[in-house]
Amino acid sequence: MNIRVISAIALLCLVWGSLWGLVKHSLLVFPPFLFISTRLILAALTLMVLQLILRKSILPQHGEWKPLIISSLLICFGFYATQTFAMQFVDSGLSAVLVFTMPIFIGVLAHYFLNERLNAQKVLGLFSGSLGLIAILWPQLHHLHMNVSLMGQVVLVFSGFFWAMATVYIKKNFATYDKIKLTIWQLLMGGSAILVGALIFEPIDFKVWLNPLNESMLFYIAVIGTGIAFVLWNWIVSQVDTFIASISIMCVPILSLLFGYLVWHEPLTVNILIGAAFICLGIFISALRMKVPRNRVIYSSNQNR
Repeated sequence: MNIRVISAIALLCLVWGSLWGLVKHSLLVFPPFLFISTRLILAALTLMVLQLILRKSILPQHGEWKPLIISSLLICFGFYATQTFAMQFVDSGLSAVLVFTMPIFIGVLAHYFLNERLNAQKVLGLFSGSLGLIAILWPQLHHLHMNVSLMGQVVLVFSGFFWAMATVYIKKNFATYDKIKLTIWQLLMGGSAILVGALIFEPIDFKVWLNPLNESMLFYIAVIGTGIAFVLWNWIVSQVDTFIASISIMCVPILSLLFGYLVWHEPLTVNILIGAAFICLGIFISALRMKVPRNRVIYSSNQNR
């Protein structure tokens, strides 16, 4: 990876690491689906202004609408909507850990759709990551009964799965596409659809929305944490292997746990720490590049002659 990609990854990790606690706090203030739809639309409109300043095209061509709609559904409904719903019942740091099982799912999906082979090393990583999930969910699994916390944790894992699907789909269909234009329509179409439902079912309290502190928090989450950050993510995915891209941002849940503990006073239980360690170990194992012994390479090349 070159310095531009490394810098983009570092910036993205810092932004997303600080975001989870703010989103959790926002869900105590705003109705969840009005919040997520406003977040997505505000991010898209900001990027649209940026695209105009850069004097680049905004409207997709006729044949581009179908893949953009599919991408938007995966990101906005599969990832953002499910994540926002589930975070009402789960702490921000734990939410980040569960959503960032995404690289484990990418390991499987990329094997079938991007020809990134799933070898024994990646399988071992997947097994370690699965142990991490069991450790985190163990208090609920040990005395299994349906409650909103367990439901939220399961939904967050599905959110990570949909994010993985979206990432693989973007890599396959938008590798050379304008990343700002891609993000605009991903967020705008899905956000507008969610907004319609939110306006029907959720109340609007203008005092909440016009509060300067709430507005500044929403601005950071929407413009920096969603719009700019997702442009960076889509660009990173286009520059490197999807699995490596997903592995490279795995410090985000660790930062989120730290911010959640220090800023938002969220508990760090032994189960969460053990689970996070196994998940990170699994992802590290999956990403580790094993060196093939030189004599084996020579033997293999001789066999192929």
